[in-house]
Amino acid sequence: MRLSSSSTLSGVICLASLGAVGAALVSQYAFGLQPCPWCVLQRVIFLVIALLAGIAWAVKVPLVRRVAAGLAAVFAVAGIAAAVHQNTVAAKSFSCNLTLADKIISALGLEQALPFVFAVRASCADAAATLLGLPYEFWSLALYVVLGVAAVMIVRRPAG
Repeated sequence: MRLSSSSTLSGVICLASLGAVGAALVSQYAFGLQPCPWCVLQRVIFLVIALLAGIAWAVKVPLVRRVAAGLAAVFAVAGIAAAVHQNTVAAKSFSCNLTLADKIISALGLEQALPFVFAVRASCADAAATLLGLPYEFWSLALYVVLGVAAVMIVRRPAG
């Protein structure tokens, strides 16, 4: 199997997205970096991308694979927007209560369903953290770009 096959790319997208959420949970529980609403929203987006990529990975029907990958690309763009907003607006705010991220998380009921993963535990300004000198949201942004490009590669791949 080639590294660039649609199935392999789908698997890489799925596992990288799950890895991002795993890294966020390690940061939270091992290093005490508590998440703000925008951090939690990005976890949700990574999990949606993982689900869509998992479908593309498991289903061998080219149309289904392309649709799932196309939707994953759309969510990657949403992740890019969330990461940019977190860095440029939210991280400079004292309160992120009732922001779009907070409203989405509340509407989905994720905080009550699985607080271990989705509970908001900090304000946006308090949650600002860096890794190797770069804000966490820049790492998310970079991964969203890579995932989006890989998803578009799947969509554009000739059927066959």
